[in-house]
Amino acid sequence: QVQLQESGGGSVQAGGSLRLSCAVSGLLYDCMGWFRQAPGKEREGIAAIMGGSSTSYADSVKGRFTISRDNAKTTLYLQMNSLKPEDTAMYYCAAKPRFSGGSCFNRLRTDFRYWGQGTQVTVSH
Repeated sequence: QVQLQESGGGSVQAGGSLRLSCAVSGLLYDCMGWFRQAPGKEREGIAAIMGGSSTSYADSVKGRFTISRDNAKTTLYLQMNSLKPEDTAMYYCAAKPRFSGGSCFNRLRTDFRYWGQGTQVTVSH
């Protein structure tokens, strides 16, 4: 079992930056990701990391967001730059166990079985 706890959300003006963290305890997983859900919208996978450095991004955040993790894999990060109002959402970190099948980089919500509680990010004009 794994426990995930996000932090670092907040309110920022467009063009600003935030860094989200996700503390991981319990079992560690090679594949982890960041998802977000805006009101009235589906939860979407925006970034995933496999192992230490292989990454995948949704087109909507590519070039602006960076996913990373520390060497011990106990903390997952999401550096968010050039934020836009459309980035406003609840952000979740998640872990994908191998038994769920599929590819880490498909970033499918159904493949990620363990979730944090989420942290709110609000970007104003």
